[in-house]
Amino acid sequence: MADHAVSADPRVQAQLDRLWALSPGADVLGLERITRLLARLGDPQRHLPPVFHVAGTNGKGSTCAYLRAALEAAGYQVHAYTSPHLVRFNERIRLAGRLIEDDALAALLAEVLDVAGDLGASFFEVTTAAAFFAFARTPADACVIEVGLGGRLDATNVLPAPLVCGIAALGIDHQAFLGDTLAQIAAEKAGIAKPGAPLVTMLYPPEAAAPVARAAATAGAALLVEGAAWRHRVTEAGIELSDRRGIVTLPLPALPGAHQAHNLALAAAMLRAQDRLAVGDAALADAARGARWPARLQRLADGPLTASLGATPVWLDGGHNESAGRALGAAINRVAGEDNGRSLALVLGMLANKDPRGLLAPIAHRVGLLVALPVPGHAHHDPADLAALARELGVPATSTAETIGAAFAEVARSRPGAVLVLGSLYLAGEVLKANDELPD
Repeated sequence: MADHAVSADPRVQAQLDRLWALSPGADVLGLERITRLLARLGDPQRHLPPVFHVAGTNGKGSTCAYLRAALEAAGYQVHAYTSPHLVRFNERIRLAGRLIEDDALAALLAEVLDVAGDLGASFFEVTTAAAFFAFARTPADACVIEVGLGGRLDATNVLPAPLVCGIAALGIDHQAFLGDTLAQIAAEKAGIAKPGAPLVTMLYPPEAAAPVARAAATAGAALLVEGAAWRHRVTEAGIELSDRRGIVTLPLPALPGAHQAHNLALAAAMLRAQDRLAVGDAALADAARGARWPARLQRLADGPLTASLGATPVWLDGGHNESAGRALGAAINRVAGEDNGRSLALVLGMLANKDPRGLLAPIAHRVGLLVALPVPGHAHHDPADLAALARELGVPATSTAETIGAAFAEVARSRPGAVLVLGSLYLAGEVLKANDELPD
């Protein structure tokens, strides 16, 4: 699916309009165009601070948030490149700890687009080049870079010598680009492996573990697999992580969801797999308590959108595949309470290339009302089809709405115990904007 971006700043919007006019208007994998574009910019990817490069189907963004939080708690200035943005394009590029400002972003995009015109580079390729160009020119101590799509042919995979690479949870997603099997997807994700850089991974089933191991061996990367090179377990005291450095106990993460302990452990294992940047136990603990990652089981604050629901808790999550559904299923008591009833109202919108059944099946037994709606500006599942699927999965009440406001009005009339907005990071961005909660 193509990226979409608008800006309230006319200078930034003018450059985004240029970008749309020049790009092919869809995801395009491959390293030829990004390599040529970066060469015209002086190969900034070769002049970055130490890089932590993170791939995965689910959890890679949260892992990046923990990495950045720990590095900053240790006193380092950190660049970060993540995608997609939720509300403002600026969220993708963080320079030395701060979101890029509009004036700097407009100038940066203009400079890159001035040399990109005849290459046919995609939206993501241009923005990746812009991020690397900015990172190379702005002093910092480290970079945290999230893979956009896959790994092997993702635009971020031009990085010649990352400090550490990591792979978060794997699952079936983006089949049109990455393949239909877990083995194919794992091989694509593991394509970020580089000579001399530790590749730290979670524990995967054999069909995924084998291609990851092959990719690491081919690249000459030391493979540090959970269960062998490092372990973690959740205890009453928190998260106990053990690796070559010994044992450290971290507090449970502030980010909600049982899966976040796993993401935190992966980030900690990545940090402890390198010796260039000192990150102590106290910094890791600070990251557990302080990392923030919007729209990942985020509880919304009081705002214009939630006002009609009074004290009813409203949760927001951008999950959109089967792996996310399983994680939400494990966290459902945190969201909907522990009475095992159907007190949860679900507001759902999903892009056309996502699997609604895989997402809904693990949580449908707790949903009393589902309101389906479009994802504005994107090809999406018909809300009527989503409602029909929910009824098939046993949800007793369903309806559709045309807008987020109308969906919330319908939910408010049902007086639920809790509300969850789910299905798309693009929809999550619209919700945050409507509730005046801009990510910072």
